[in-house]
Amino acid sequence: MGRFLQAAGLVIGLAGLVLQFCITIPASMEAGRGFLGSIVFYFSFFTILTNIGAVLVHASLLSSSGYAWLPAFAGPRMRAGVAVSITLVFIVYATVLARLWQPQGLFLLCDVLLHYVTPVLFVLWWLVAGADGSTRWRDMSWWVLYPLAYLAYALLRAPIAGEVPYPFLDAARNGWASVVIWSLAITALFLVLCVIAVLADHGVARIRAPNKRSSAPRKP
Repeated sequence: MGRFLQAAGLVIGLAGLVLQFCITIPASMEAGRGFLGSIVFYFSFFTILTNIGAVLVHASLLSSSGYAWLPAFAGPRMRAGVAVSITLVFIVYATVLARLWQPQGLFLLCDVLLHYVTPVLFVLWWLVAGADGSTRWRDMSWWVLYPLAYLAYALLRAPIAGEVPYPFLDAARNGWASVVIWSLAITALFLVLCVIAVLADHGVARIRAPNKRSSAPRKP
């Protein structure tokens, strides 16, 4: 099951990212951005960056020999951190962003793949095969650096590009107080997910331990 979820996550995640790129770049250029500006625009979304991380985690562990060709993405800290981040993608989109626009056609397909399907596949894979009980509470300080760095990037880019990737980060329209409140709320949600991830990682490891002992060969 773990290998199936991993392969499915890799194939669907990569397909969603490539398709999203292929339809976003022309649409962005039609909206007035240049080619390079459109590429920057594509990579300016937390959803895209997090799905890339998920694909890299899956790809790094696909070797049948167990060799991780991308060791930076194969470790337990990275696996759990990506699980937290992609869960955040699912929750924020489903509860806040989905009602703000009505995508059609291929945009709708990409929406479903990158916001719903790939997060569910990744978290299921992590629970089945990726969690091993090795995460520690101090890992949360590393995981939270990613959304904080992304937030800093999005806010610093906003006055230069004249746009933000998500409407709740639009200080020009909503005011800085609103941006701060939204940022604190999402950061708090991320930290709650971090706590759940550590507890789930340890819980899954405890569940697996008796099974491993019972399946171990007995000495004659």
